[in-house]
Amino acid sequence: MKKIEAIFRAERLNEVRKALEDHPYPGVSISEVIGHGKKDLLEQLWHSKEHQEELLPYVRLEVVVPNDYVYRIASAIMRTARTGEDGDGKIFISPVDEVVRIRDGEEGDDAV
Repeated sequence: MKKIEAIFRAERLNEVRKALEDHPYPGVSISEVIGHGKKDLLEQLWHSKEHQEELLPYVRLEVVVPNDYVYRIASAIMRTARTGEDGDGKIFISPVDEVVRIRDGEEGDDAV
């Protein structure tokens, strides 16, 4: 199993959710977050007195999927979240060692 964590522009959320409907996944967590990327940080370092820090609205989407679906789902997110401009976001893919369902103690793939 893998965890896909995608952080992207908040205004792209509806398109991303529609794209995910075409792929099997057990559930999703979505959070509103704010932040900035490396380019903004570099501008701050060069113009620290002139540049006022601006945190931009983003969405963090998290989903745990079987290994077979990882790249299909990540590709769907990338395709629909992309605007082609700086600040489109990032996708992180991490291994998931174990899952335990709180309700009944089920473990592993069946718990997802």
